[in-house]
Amino acid sequence: MSNPLYILHSSDVAARRIGDELMIMLARDSSLFSLNETAALLWQAADGKTPLDEIVAHTLCAQFDIDYDIALADATELAHSLAERGILLIAEQPFAH
Repeated sequence: MSNPLYILHSSDVAARRIGDELMIMLARDSSLFSLNETAALLWQAADGKTPLDEIVAHTLCAQFDIDYDIALADATELAHSLAERGILLIAEQPFAH
């Protein structure tokens, strides 16, 4: 088993729900991103203290009829993609609050 991952909102972003979309704006360059429903659920659950595997099991798998292993692989890839863009922070231990 690999180490758990923890995700947290970057402090350099602003998020607003507009209709069914969650819009994210990066402060550093005013880039805008529109998150789909799955990415928005991941974003909303990114509290920095709940492991990603628990978020997947209790949020994504509960919301969608999807296999846990597939959902975890997809969520891990998505979290890394959002982290590369500066939207999320990722760590192998909970973030201090």
